[in-house]
Amino acid sequence: MTQFKKIAWNTSRIIFGCLLAILLVAGGIYVFAFLLGAPDLNNEQNTVLYSEDGNTFGEEKGMESRHWVSLDDMSPYLKEATIMIEDQRFYKHKGLDIKRIFGAALEDLKNMSLKEGASTLTQQYARNLYLTHEKTWTRKLKEAFYAIRIEMFYSKDDILEGYLNTIYYGHGAYGVEAASKFYFDNHAKDLSLAEAAMLAGIPKGPAYYSPINNLEKATERQNRILNVMLDKHIISKQEFTMAQNEELKYAHENENKQDTVGTYFQDTALREAAYLLDMDIEAVRSSGLQIYTTLNLKQQEQLEKEVQEKIDESSEVEVGAIAMRPEDGAIQALVGGRRYDKSSFNRAIQAKRPPGSTFKPFLYYAALENGYTPSTMMESKPTAFELSNGETYQPSNYNGYYAEEPISLAEAIAVSDNIYAVKTHLYLGADTLVETAKDFGIKENLPPVASLALGTAEVSIKDMVTGYGMIANGGKEIEAFTIEKIIDRNGKEVYSKGQHFTEEKLNPRTTFILTHLLTGMFDEELNGYTTVTGAPIAERLTHTYAGKSGTTHADSWMIGYSPSLVTGVWLGYDDNRSMEKIAEVSASKEIWADFMEASHNDDIENFRIPKGVVGVPVDPETGARATPYCPTSRVMYYKSGDAPEHHCDKHFQEEIETDEKGIFEKWFDVFMD
Repeated sequence: MTQFKKIAWNTSRIIFGCLLAILLVAGGIYVFAFLLGAPDLNNEQNTVLYSEDGNTFGEEKGMESRHWVSLDDMSPYLKEATIMIEDQRFYKHKGLDIKRIFGAALEDLKNMSLKEGASTLTQQYARNLYLTHEKTWTRKLKEAFYAIRIEMFYSKDDILEGYLNTIYYGHGAYGVEAASKFYFDNHAKDLSLAEAAMLAGIPKGPAYYSPINNLEKATERQNRILNVMLDKHIISKQEFTMAQNEELKYAHENENKQDTVGTYFQDTALREAAYLLDMDIEAVRSSGLQIYTTLNLKQQEQLEKEVQEKIDESSEVEVGAIAMRPEDGAIQALVGGRRYDKSSFNRAIQAKRPPGSTFKPFLYYAALENGYTPSTMMESKPTAFELSNGETYQPSNYNGYYAEEPISLAEAIAVSDNIYAVKTHLYLGADTLVETAKDFGIKENLPPVASLALGTAEVSIKDMVTGYGMIANGGKEIEAFTIEKIIDRNGKEVYSKGQHFTEEKLNPRTTFILTHLLTGMFDEELNGYTTVTGAPIAERLTHTYAGKSGTTHADSWMIGYSPSLVTGVWLGYDDNRSMEKIAEVSASKEIWADFMEASHNDDIENFRIPKGVVGVPVDPETGARATPYCPTSRVMYYKSGDAPEHHCDKHFQEEIETDEKGIFEKWFDVFMD
């Protein structure tokens, strides 16, 4: 018994010692917090985005322009709804809710993570004011310390007012007044119970719980808040029922966002920053970061201008466009839709659509790597292809036009012959294009089917532009990016892209030959059984460009490049309905052409010819070396040893039949020319 008492006494001493130590540490923390004095609650934490020339283009305004309102000028429903869903013991704790902290800590230890949250409103306010949103124990300890200091020197109403005026509600709206105006075109003091409950649910995840982005999830959270308010006797059963039955009408006009340049680019950069720093995007917005981006303001403004001018205001057709620096993948300009305030869905990044004939350059790269040359001839006529599975595939050319004779690869690309493309695809084997597309950075799981040659699989505009960028830069692998460096609120560089080292992925000789072939869409000397696809915009162009257009029943694409800039434009309806208006189908080319012209100065840019490539004058119709008797002659490029050796005899024979010169004189003209 004596031994048991001794053990119990020692255990009591240990427990008492631990409790005393905890009390001393806690007391020390409180004394230290008191000595530091009141923390400044006016420490704005705006994240600022800079263009490539150092100009600010995305900056959340300070508190004054965030429409700071007092608690008395807020709906009482909003205050109660926020407390009920975020921190029910707000008016009882001193900054930390010990019960919630222990519960969350046990869950974190059980799961070996920091996923469980137990932050009070005061802690959230402290985090927004002074800290980053990284999920570390160090940040949580700092957050707790700041919360203690805030509670020590400020009243609960001051804290709640500050929180509600600075928290992020999505779509660029900070604070309840800005959020009330954005979502409901209403003042915070005039919010109904249903509106207040809807707003209170958003800060948990503005991108996820915004009723504009996800009405179903937002409504579920609104109902949860209303149920909690009913259970806690904050509202009556009648108020609860009326709120549930109220049909909310959302204001879709947001003048501040509409007037901002590059709103879709800004969202893209913020998402990239969130990925790079392993933070929530909402945290990035309010962490006081300085984000230096790749945005070219002049090009961004020009791209937005072209979209606005080339598409009828009453049309419902949508647009996605990206301009990229091919040397490293830096995105210079981006449009994700026509009206950000009506839809923040980024069609340039998030949408996946069939690219049509713009997919053919990847096929023809593989062909050039497997024995094809610009002079390779194949017949263009209606063809039913017998597939290995016993099915028949019968593609058609645009408008039902066919050469009804062999045409060269150069002409097939320029006029976008579908029969030539499918023949090539099946000759190489369907898996060849799938693997080649991966080399160009296409990340989708592409089906190895016959129609893949005609761009029937869905891909993103970003991936397509990146792939074309690799052709433009001579075959170097690139990844699209928008951020050069990030500096935190303390002036510390937390991310740097550094020097852009690009690795050779493709054959530079093949990419140059392909580039020159892609200039053919603008060269009317390649008109054959039909006109080249770039003929409608060729007269607008004063620089050398390579490119390819593409159409499906619901999509219109144009992607093209110079040595310094690659741009892709897509037009279509979000609901995939057919594009029947000619003006809408042609707008992608027009936007592309005028944007590219405005983005280049008077300097002449030429694609660099790599070693091992030779150029010879060729008759586009026959693919043979041109003679003085050929109606057209175009210099085409070949890998050394692949250039055609024989001269065109088709036009030579035609001349013999009509000219008085003898055959020997004519051959003399050919070789002496």
